[in-house]
Amino acid sequence: MNVTVTLLQHTPNPEKTVALAAKLCYSSTSIGQLNNRLSEKDIASFLEKIMSLGHQSVLEHISFTFGIEGISRACSHQLVRHRIASFSQQSQRYVTFKNNDFPFIIPESIENNNKRKKIFCKAIEACSAAYAALIDDGVPAEDARFILPNAAETKIIVTMNGRELLHFFALRCCERAQWEIREMAIEMLKLVKPVAPLIFKTAGPGCIDGACPEGSMSCGKAKKIRKRFESL
Repeated sequence: MNVTVTLLQHTPNPEKTVALAAKLCYSSTSIGQLNNRLSEKDIASFLEKIMSLGHQSVLEHISFTFGIEGISRACSHQLVRHRIASFSQQSQRYVTFKNNDFPFIIPESIENNNKRKKIFCKAIEACSAAYAALIDDGVPAEDARFILPNAAETKIIVTMNGRELLHFFALRCCERAQWEIREMAIEMLKLVKPVAPLIFKTAGPGCIDGACPEGSMSCGKAKKIRKRFESL
């Protein structure tokens, strides 16, 4: 696995923030008084209640920022489709790859087969050589990048609120998600679970706390998957 995910920062005490926002909706007390009165027990019981009821709008008050490296452009193109998020990605316009070389990702289905890997690497080498030749001939990087493939490695910083993260995990931790973004999503989930264990207690693919939402397209491994995510 090439991907490296770092939790760069998050809302301080995210579960208290969510509980405070939810409690405020049902209280005439001032925000300051509510904040002072909220005990760990109150936070836990209130979070369990609102999560079970599906009242997730209050999760939008907390955010998590990740640094992600070692993914392909094929993966980042899927990632940025999640529109309720903020993204800052390494630019192929302003970053020029030198020495006839650029980092790239090889899928496992190709990496573990010599014939396939030879075909793949030959194509990558051709792209790399063409890119270098264009740069050397004075073509701007923003135009030379047109030759770079989806396999090109990229780096990206991503910020999502708690509600969108749950939605993201439900879609991208699923077995039917593309393998690279699934591995990345699972690494992200591993990082946020210790920070907000009650909020992300049942986070993961849609089958974790209910029937598989994929219907006839289900992978058929719900029991095995539930067990795996319980032990994350």
